[in-house]
Amino acid sequence: MPGNRNDCKAWAESGAKAAVGRTITIADGGYPGTGLVIPHRRERGQTDLPAWKEEHNRSHKQVRARVEHVFARMKTWKILRDCRLKGDGVHHAMLGVARLHNLALTG
Repeated sequence: MPGNRNDCKAWAESGAKAAVGRTITIADGGYPGTGLVIPHRRERGQTDLPAWKEEHNRSHKQVRARVEHVFARMKTWKILRDCRLKGDGVHHAMLGVARLHNLALTG
C-alpha cells in the first residue's frame, strides 16, 4: 500500500484479505482482530503463558522464520526488486515462485 499504513488497514484495503478467503493465514503480532493467526500474548498481570500457548508460539515462530528467509532470499536474488512499484509485479513473482515450488515437489 502506498504511504504509511497500519498493517491491519493495509491487510483489508489491499485486497489480500479477500484473496486469502477462508484460508488459515499466519501473521506477526501486528494484526490483532483481523482473523489471522498471531502469536499469543500475556494478559495484563500474567507473568507466564500456559505451556500450550508457549508451544504454539514456538511453532508459529518456526513457520514464520522459514517464510521470512524465503523473502530475504528472493530479495537477495532481486526477484522482488521494485515489484511493489510495478503494478502486479509481486503477483507475477509469486506465481513464478509457486511454480518453481510445485516443480520441486514433483521431482
